[in-house]
Amino acid sequence: MFAEKTQTLPGFDFYHYDDQLTDSQRAVQQQVREWVQRVVVPNINPYWDRAEFPRDIAMQMRELPIIGGMLPTEYGGAGLDATTMGLVIYELAKGDGSIGTFYGVHSGLAMSSIALLGSEEQKARWLPAMSRLEKIGAFGLTEPERGSAAVDVQTRAHRDGNAYILNGRKHWIGNASLAGVLIIWARDDDGKFGGFVIEDPNEVEGVTIEIMEGKIGKRSVMNARIELNNVRVPAENRLAYVSSFKDTAMVLGAGRYGVSWEAAGVATAAYEYALDFATKREQFGKPIASFQLIQQKLVEMATEVTLMRGMCFQLAKLMEQGQLNEGILSMAKYNNARKARYVTQLARETLGGVGLLIENHIARLMMDAEVIYTYEGTNEINMLLVGRTLTGINAIT
Repeated sequence: MFAEKTQTLPGFDFYHYDDQLTDSQRAVQQQVREWVQRVVVPNINPYWDRAEFPRDIAMQMRELPIIGGMLPTEYGGAGLDATTMGLVIYELAKGDGSIGTFYGVHSGLAMSSIALLGSEEQKARWLPAMSRLEKIGAFGLTEPERGSAAVDVQTRAHRDGNAYILNGRKHWIGNASLAGVLIIWARDDDGKFGGFVIEDPNEVEGVTIEIMEGKIGKRSVMNARIELNNVRVPAENRLAYVSSFKDTAMVLGAGRYGVSWEAAGVATAAYEYALDFATKREQFGKPIASFQLIQQKLVEMATEVTLMRGMCFQLAKLMEQGQLNEGILSMAKYNNARKARYVTQLARETLGGVGLLIENHIARLMMDAEVIYTYEGTNEINMLLVGRTLTGINAIT
């Protein structure tokens, strides 16, 4: 059991966004915030330092009514609305980026792929165990030579009787080494895009999963390289309603929604730590918060965080109204990922030398912001997706 030590930080809300929340939204937010402060914050740093998955922390997520996110309760989801889902991601990210990514890959990318693109039989087969965290989900899209150009996957699925034979390589796949349900995206003999579910992949012949080492950010979420060598997957494990990359893009769009909230959470936590430090740390006989240069940093951080949160709340409204499109999602990711980098760097500067120590949390958050800047579409790609929406001209290729 973890110690009951907590580190209470104020929930920064300068423009009173939270006043718009319903009682149920506020209740879930407070429950996740309390759990993060009680379980995650006091215990995560050693795992991050060792680049070790915090299984004991992650499994305690069962205490929360959040697994499965927005998926319907009949399939094991939490049935959250868009705003509540965003707040969950935001609060988890304030605690730790790795915990947030573990949740996002499992509940978002993996469970959502099955819920949105699977048959009724497939949903009933995999989602209940995933909702109980008995089976961890992973999403195998990115390849060593195909990052932003994910539509051009090189992994192939050859039909052989009542099975598909998979060959290829995947890269940067979160949760893969822990997975009980691994979705591999590949093209079949006809060139059609498909999602192929490998159950208990660590026990399947031809599947090699190697944890990637040496990461400088999100060190406690396990990313892996995957080699697929004549891996036999039952034909019934092909997701029923996928025939093109556009189907997968629905799931990726939801991922950018989550990452926008995540970036805001990481930035807000960094600001809160910096504000707390600046009001307590004394130099020349007074708190450093009394110096103009420090106040400038605090105002810069508070302003950017307020703008990031405002974009997230409007994004939630647009999702609930069915008005989201690729450009809107990409703009939020593009903006918030940039701002998370900026805010966490200012927070680190505010703490001076001790900002380099992970015991003060900001260094960890700052490096996790570097990961956010690149994944779920690099910021350059997201910027060009916005440009394509605005102009109707594709500048990516």
